[in-house]
Amino acid sequence: MASAMFFGTGTALVTPFNEGGVDYSSLSALIETQIEGGVDFLVVLGTTGEAPAISPDERRKIINFSLRKTAGRLPVVVGTGGNDTARVIESCLEAKSLGAAGALVVTPYYNKPTQEGLFRHYKAVSEAADFPLITYNVPGRTGVNMLPETTVRLAKIANIAGIKEACGNIGQADEIIMALRGVRGDFAVLSGNDDQAFHMINSGGHGVISVLSNIAPKLVSQMVSAARAGDVAASRELHLTLFPLMKSLFSETNPIPVKYALSSLGICENRLRLPLVEASRRCMERVDFDMASCGLFPALERIAG
Repeated sequence: MASAMFFGTGTALVTPFNEGGVDYSSLSALIETQIEGGVDFLVVLGTTGEAPAISPDERRKIINFSLRKTAGRLPVVVGTGGNDTARVIESCLEAKSLGAAGALVVTPYYNKPTQEGLFRHYKAVSEAADFPLITYNVPGRTGVNMLPETTVRLAKIANIAGIKEACGNIGQADEIIMALRGVRGDFAVLSGNDDQAFHMINSGGHGVISVLSNIAPKLVSQMVSAARAGDVAASRELHLTLFPLMKSLFSETNPIPVKYALSSLGICENRLRLPLVEASRRCMERVDFDMASCGLFPALERIAG
């Protein structure tokens, strides 16, 4: 199955920075905590990875480093989205040539294509790149909502492996899941919002591409695994435990809160690239409270030690 590798928990990794640029020591530690925490795949250079602020040379180095560090222990997906189809194809071909397992391709932003434009964009990318693609629908950032009928059309293309659905409307995900029942079982319907992952999986979805798992990989993996196994009670308990932290990690623009959370755990510096800035005091206090409520401070301190 083309997309079996993209079921379960995928972590949308942050890109750690230091004064000199990308902090590869912290990236190494972060990747290792993800593997130890039991996540199923990694996504580098996505929204959470501050991809728009990464240079082409840094992109190649981050992809190569992540692949060397994981050493085949789990798949690595690379964010390659953009609003110029030709450049998206170039980015996908680069990721493929470097050995990535697939690409996460956000809907084109700013130029606001029609549904037919979205279909032709992804079709062109899939034909040129010829390796697994995950479409990414996040209208709150792009200004365009890819409708379920367009996703179902795209699911008929073999190497389009799934969708990261982050429109915020759980009913839209339900429409996709319903339309694909009995049609294509290997098409991954993944929640792009941590706070909707429990609901989406229990409705027939296949997993999550998570921000929260940067700091709580084991707990998110357990929640997702329980839901996929049909253990609704166990999954619901974890979802409700983590729910306040899911919300506080989006109290300001992602990845501002999660970068702060990782820095408070000593995993990386609280350093972002403009136009993003550090979390406000109110945001930091809220994240601290919710992390402590989940018991994450002592849990991750033990891992780091």
